[in-house]
Amino acid sequence: MRILAIDPGYDRLGIAVLEKEKGQKETLVFSSCHQTDKKLSHEERLLSIGLEIERVILKWKPEALAIENLFLATNQKTAMKVSEAKGVILFVASKENLKVFEFSPPQIKLAVSGDGRADKKAIIRMIPLLIHTPKKIELDDEYDAIAVGLTFFAIVK
Repeated sequence: MRILAIDPGYDRLGIAVLEKEKGQKETLVFSSCHQTDKKLSHEERLLSIGLEIERVILKWKPEALAIENLFLATNQKTAMKVSEAKGVILFVASKENLKVFEFSPPQIKLAVSGDGRADKKAIIRMIPLLIHTPKKIELDDEYDAIAVGLTFFAIVK
């Protein structure tokens, strides 16, 4: 089964495509961190997110979307923008007939590290132990998307 895993964001969006065949270990097919241009209007940035998700879906043909539930941030303005970005992602996934699975931050931390309260450094340390990453990952959003994908296979499949 091939899935698209997303760490939702407005400035930076973690994207990963993972695959797992029955009885096999998960494989990272693709990962990236999509960054929106701060010079663009709010609407153009949301469009950029939607177009990138659509491009990835059409190229990699996942069967489902795994996405992190939003964590209630103290910055309401940022939380609203991330919520809107997530809405765009869910719209595109629905348009492309992907089944959606949402996971909370504690579920992801537990699935990847064995500790639902693990910090980001612990998650980043665990990723290369759990799945081969064929390229150097620069931004933690990409690690987060991979962790979301691993959570899908730990919980759902």
